[in-house]
Amino acid sequence: MSKVIVIGLGQLGRVFAGGLLRSGHTVVPVNRTDDMLTVAHAHPAPALVLVAVGENDLHAVLGAVPDVWKSRVALIQNELLPRDWLAHGLADPTVISVWFEKKKGIDAKPLIASPVAGPGAGLLCRALTSIDLPCREVAPGDALLFELVRKNVYILTTNIAGLRTGGTVTELWAQHESLARQVANDVMDIQDALTGTRHDRAALIAGMREAFDGDPNHGCTGRSAPARLARAIGHADAFGLAVPTLRELAG
Repeated sequence: MSKVIVIGLGQLGRVFAGGLLRSGHTVVPVNRTDDMLTVAHAHPAPALVLVAVGENDLHAVLGAVPDVWKSRVALIQNELLPRDWLAHGLADPTVISVWFEKKKGIDAKPLIASPVAGPGAGLLCRALTSIDLPCREVAPGDALLFELVRKNVYILTTNIAGLRTGGTVTELWAQHESLARQVANDVMDIQDALTGTRHDRAALIAGMREAFDGDPNHGCTGRSAPARLARAIGHADAFGLAVPTLRELAG
């Protein structure tokens, strides 16, 4: 029976751990106070090392991942782009764009199938489908990059526009489409700069709307929205981008 290391057992980490157990793997948890080098010495060759910490903790954790694990890393964070893993010398990690929501006391709820790429893609898809969460494999490279940017556009547009509108994603598009498009265009300017790629904006908007249809009553904003807006403006400043709608919303 193969072993999978799971670093971080928050809401998402526990969902993945449950799927991994259901699909026949042994899960070795790593909590915040555990020493990764000690765990790596005991388990030097796991099938996968799933980094399930929040985006704010990602870089600190990746900086501490033992070398013996680096070729086995899998990432699940929001706002994730290749620059994040390349900064830590990870050339070919497994990466999944998570399209299910998990809140305390509520079962995980999928919006659309979660795309995953990389060496452990099949393993993660089998784990998720074993607990009735849809998943699909995509190719590394351009296909994965599009999926990551698509998720970023969805999260940032709904969170940031929602600071003004509140409500659901359906209400956002039905009642505030102009604002949503303006926010999305600013967000896509930032994503293009961060990736060095000019993305198909019509395809990204269509992909965002597909996710709206997957959960029409999904709330637009939450506790992380102000921090996402501040982070987006920080990126815009670094690249000299105007992003007028984001700046107006920041007040």
